[in-house]
Amino acid sequence: MKANTLVSKIWTFCNTLRDDGLGYGDYLEQLTYLLFLKMADENPGEYDLPSDCDWSFLKDKEKGDLIGTYEDILKGLSRSGGMLEKIFAGAQNRIHDSFKLKKLIKLIDEENWTSKNYDLKGEIYESLLQKNAENSGAGQYFTPRPIISAVIECIRPVLGETIADPACGTGGFFLGALESLSRLEADSVQKEFIKFHTFKGWEIESSTARLCLMNLFLHGLGDLKETPDIEIGDSLKSLSLNKVDIVLANPPFGKSSSDIPTPDLKLSEKDGYYLRSDFWVTTSNKQLAFLQHIYSLVKENGRAAVVLPDNVLFEGGPGEIIRTKLLDLVNLHTILRLPTGIFYAQGVNANVLFFEKKSENSSPATKNLWYYDYRTNIRHTPKKNPLTFENLKDFINCYLSKERANNEQTWSESNPLGRWRKYTYDELISREKVNLDISWLQDENLIDFSNMPDPEDFLNDIIENIESALRNFKTIRENWY
Repeated sequence: MKANTLVSKIWTFCNTLRDDGLGYGDYLEQLTYLLFLKMADENPGEYDLPSDCDWSFLKDKEKGDLIGTYEDILKGLSRSGGMLEKIFAGAQNRIHDSFKLKKLIKLIDEENWTSKNYDLKGEIYESLLQKNAENSGAGQYFTPRPIISAVIECIRPVLGETIADPACGTGGFFLGALESLSRLEADSVQKEFIKFHTFKGWEIESSTARLCLMNLFLHGLGDLKETPDIEIGDSLKSLSLNKVDIVLANPPFGKSSSDIPTPDLKLSEKDGYYLRSDFWVTTSNKQLAFLQHIYSLVKENGRAAVVLPDNVLFEGGPGEIIRTKLLDLVNLHTILRLPTGIFYAQGVNANVLFFEKKSENSSPATKNLWYYDYRTNIRHTPKKNPLTFENLKDFINCYLSKERANNEQTWSESNPLGRWRKYTYDELISREKVNLDISWLQDENLIDFSNMPDPEDFLNDIIENIESALRNFKTIRENWY
């Protein structure tokens, strides 16, 4: 059965479970547990599960106390140690109708999830995660796959490099990097490094971290004894001494830190603050805090690509200090301006910032900052007109063309519609508040009312702009007080 058909079949069953109050996230979590048991059953000898915690044992109880058996299996696996314990820690049964649980088990049992011919398990799971993002409040944290693919194509990780994501969610950036690395010729030592030591992640939500671990496991990372290094907790509170070669991240939008990181020792002793002596400035803006944290994670000559909202580019106070520091200490060489309507949470205006960390004696490290405006006059929606990798190919070609310092702009006075434009350090540092929220293209709707968009699209654009403005005002208000 094709992956999309199977996803549709399994996901349709979720609608019946919603009648019992089971949400999309809960359903996906239960699928995670059952898929794991089924795949272990398909590979005898490879996954050594306790005999009273395996798929066969669960199926044998279909005519008995199925609910009780399932709950006992979850408890048993949560005490098994290694990756099993990480995946099943705190696991609870959310399906309390034995008939519906039996039907879900039957749906899963009908397929061979670990076929050697194609990666059904990985493809299915990624599709289910996307379905969850489309239909639940998790959409604002789900990075669209075309963006991940474009970022990886530009960053181009190589064998032996370490890759971190301080807000890893379900592991999208890791899998994008893994796909890129899998196309390279790797020896046995390098394959072992990829499987266990390449990736380091943090995720604050334990249920999401569980989905991430399962996602990585389904794609061949880790085993039952040793797992990729995924920590459950707030990475902003983790001062990592082990720097990495690459950071890829999409920190959560629209939330201020409940506890505020600060480099001020006296301030850190007050309630609601904690010490980050490696930060430049105190800020309650979580995205600005993450930007400082990401800088601290990257090795000298390491590189990063970070998805961040517009307010990071223009907000004053701590934002101005951080942007000045970035231009000075890293080669902030590229900003990709993303279109609205690509995230499942509406009203998000975001950018991808690409930078390379330089030694402190190379100040200012940024000589030129290249912008690619893929926002102005671009219209995408998650369902009707979704963003694709092909949409970003022109940006990728501009990013990779020649040596970056010798790139040619597609914008000029004779071609004012060019989307690829360069600004020098002197031009940037002289802007009021070091405002990097730069746009030079004119919105066609503002100058040609004869080409009005479809009314529904027009209303959606207005809603997105209003919601984006409200998000920015809320962030400013939070930082003001």
